[in-house]
Amino acid sequence: MGSWAKCNENPTWYEAGTYDVAVIGAGHAGCEAAFACAHLGLTTVLFTLHLDQLANLPCNPSIGGTAKGQLVREIDALGGVMGEMADLSAIQTRMLNRSKGPAVFSPRAQIDRASYSRRMKERIEKEENISLIQGEIVELFWEEQDGEAQKLRITGVRTRSGACYHVRAAVICSGTYMESRTIRGEVIVESGPDGLSRSVGLSQSMREAGIPMQRFKTGTPVRVNARTVDTSVMEIQPGEPDMPPFSYANEMKGVVPKQEQIPCYAVWTTPLTKQVISDNMDRSPLYSGVIEGTGPRYCPSIEDKFMRFKEKSRHQIFVEPMGEGTQELYLQGFSTSLPEEIQVQMVHSLPGLEHAHIQRAAYAIEYDCIDPQSMDLSMESTKLEGLFTAGQINGSSGYEEAAAQGLMAGINAARKLRGEPPVILDRSQAYIGVLIDDLVTKGTREPYRMMTSRAEYRIFLRQDNADMRLTKIGKEIGLISDERYSAFEAKMNAIEEEKERLRSTHLPPSPKLHEILERCGSTVNKSGISLAELIKRPEIHYSDLAEVDEKRPELSQDVIFAVEVDIKYEGYLALEEERIKKFARLEKKKLSKDIPYDQISGLRLEARSKLMERKPMSLGQASRISGVSPADIAVLLVYLESKGKEDNGARDDG
Repeated sequence: MGSWAKCNENPTWYEAGTYDVAVIGAGHAGCEAAFACAHLGLTTVLFTLHLDQLANLPCNPSIGGTAKGQLVREIDALGGVMGEMADLSAIQTRMLNRSKGPAVFSPRAQIDRASYSRRMKERIEKEENISLIQGEIVELFWEEQDGEAQKLRITGVRTRSGACYHVRAAVICSGTYMESRTIRGEVIVESGPDGLSRSVGLSQSMREAGIPMQRFKTGTPVRVNARTVDTSVMEIQPGEPDMPPFSYANEMKGVVPKQEQIPCYAVWTTPLTKQVISDNMDRSPLYSGVIEGTGPRYCPSIEDKFMRFKEKSRHQIFVEPMGEGTQELYLQGFSTSLPEEIQVQMVHSLPGLEHAHIQRAAYAIEYDCIDPQSMDLSMESTKLEGLFTAGQINGSSGYEEAAAQGLMAGINAARKLRGEPPVILDRSQAYIGVLIDDLVTKGTREPYRMMTSRAEYRIFLRQDNADMRLTKIGKEIGLISDERYSAFEAKMNAIEEEKERLRSTHLPPSPKLHEILERCGSTVNKSGISLAELIKRPEIHYSDLAEVDEKRPELSQDVIFAVEVDIKYEGYLALEEERIKKFARLEKKKLSKDIPYDQISGLRLEARSKLMERKPMSLGQASRISGVSPADIAVLLVYLESKGKEDNGARDDG
């Protein structure tokens, strides 16, 4: 099974073309993967089931949010496209968690769903190295390497219509379409999101290649007509026009969000909502056993919220627009798989929605995905060489998580074909590194969602400094232009120069300074003090000192923000850098794939089994594998040191 010879044996199949890379699926992961491969000079064929649904936002029409906003900024810093597309299609922008520290500031934008998809399609169609095709991939072709049945390498893909394509690598970004079915009460339909056709056959082809599969579930909420909704009784949530754009290129150009933004609204469920759900739980597929897939713990359906959090009498629902050219409103937090007639009662129990007309009923969707522990940190399959996977097929949830994986899978597919080592971001470099490491090393038994709490170094991994962390890497990869990198270097120089100026500028006591300090609720100093020392005080901001800072240069807001954060949190950042250095020492101890773990005395049996199965790339990754204890890591350290001495001795003897 899977041999290219089958293409020539079947009279209805034909050889349709040869490409470097095939990207299967044109959602957020697939678009990033295709752009990365194309921009790195590879001929890329991008397959989609639905040509008019590229980069679709079927679940919620927003990009960013807690931890997700950091991912979008990192994607942009590396040279990806999601941030730029989000800036162009945003109808409302907000910075979440402003009341907390900058470590968890998270940009979020409400997106015009149709505009985002249309802009992405146009961008892809104009890309010289991308051939966009509407077609369903149903089979992978591969060949044995060195005559070994256990060592397989991908050679091509086939569409349902019989078109066979020679490729040297493939990136599967199937989203929630593989063998999917939607569920509303007793009504089960074999389809993808929004009633679109699903992918059939590809999942089985992957199984035949030895790739382990699992089945997950997610959900999409109700959509209602705005004409039938009374927003006057709801809590309004206006946008924030002062939020920086997602794209650093736009930020450096001084691009700002729209000043007139479409508001969102918030309501709370009522006792009637809870009663309607409770009275109909026997018809919930989630609890009747109809739904087989595992759902997301951190984004449960509304009936699941009431069942799991019984101490809560109500839950908040957000009413959000789908775009500028539509009257559809999306009820975030109100996903359900209950029957349609029950959904009508549930919606009408909400304040301001008593007469709401439902245009699209909510549904649950089940789909096939892989066990992400069957890929390595480069996102290449350990079962089928040349096959990369990205997005929800890896067990994750969310557009941002998908786009981040797609970017890295595309980069590493291209580098593999160019004979270059993979780019692997570690947990101290990026949320992207945390995301991929969690999936590959720990695996997931439910849809994985990125959260700030998953990142050990979140004080350092901020949304504002993603360019400082990753732009140089993006330039080295080849995705950041010389022009953009020069602008980035100018920004870095401006930040350092201003920090040095603030440290060296001292102010003597003066009536004006005393007035400012009293106004800010800060201690009045009786001797000279530097501007930097003043900014370190929690209650004082850079802008507060303008009146006594006569030589202040004209700086952009992104530079000012970076300067203030670096100075104000200097002590915390220094501690974080020390922790990162310790982490790096563990991560730099690379582990060969041919280490005989089963022969290392001192390793526990479970650790031996897990290490033999996973073959971690570093000691740090080994330490995060479930079943490998700190004692096992100590044994490995001793083994590596003794092995190193043996190797040095052998070289000396030679």
